[in-house]
Amino acid sequence: MKRFLVLLAEGFEETEAVATIDVLRRGGVDVVLCSLGGERVEGSRHIIVQADTTIDAPSLDTFDGIYLPGGAKGAMTLRDDPRAQKLIRSYYDAGKKVAAICAAPIALERAGILKGKKVTSNPDFQNHITDAEYLEDPVVVSGNIITSRAAGTAIAIGLEILRQLGLVDQAKQVSHDMLFDFLLANRDKIEA
Repeated sequence: MKRFLVLLAEGFEETEAVATIDVLRRGGVDVVLCSLGGERVEGSRHIIVQADTTIDAPSLDTFDGIYLPGGAKGAMTLRDDPRAQKLIRSYYDAGKKVAAICAAPIALERAGILKGKKVTSNPDFQNHITDAEYLEDPVVVSGNIITSRAAGTAIAIGLEILRQLGLVDQAKQVSHDMLFDFLLANRDKIEA
């Protein structure tokens, strides 16, 4: 079974965390929520999530990948926390999947792993990313790095993580079960 670690810092964006976690778990991935602080982490919309572990626990480098939800405050904490930075670099150096959405790619930039890569983020954080080629695609895969734009693309990055883990059939099934494929096929009927 594939395993993924999700880093949660105070002020994380709830949709970007929970929707992606849901997609991964539906796809059969064992997802562990890791807090930079205590067991309970408050998101940017004041929703509290219970973490499974903390960043100071042993064996956090044993997962197949790591995911960083955005939210400006949470992303800045991930960028500035030396423990998070060390963990991000260790995953990248081991060739494991490193995924980030919205503002969280600024933590990847600080970790020094974006040089020569293609990346996306929330448009408000584009100027914070200088080491990579910036794209405006919903989800961008560049080597073992997966990035996405914002809460509206949380399901899409979850499905891409499944595909990048080799769970292509599971990604198709989850997309079908959640009617995401239906939504894409009928996007002309949705008003912004």
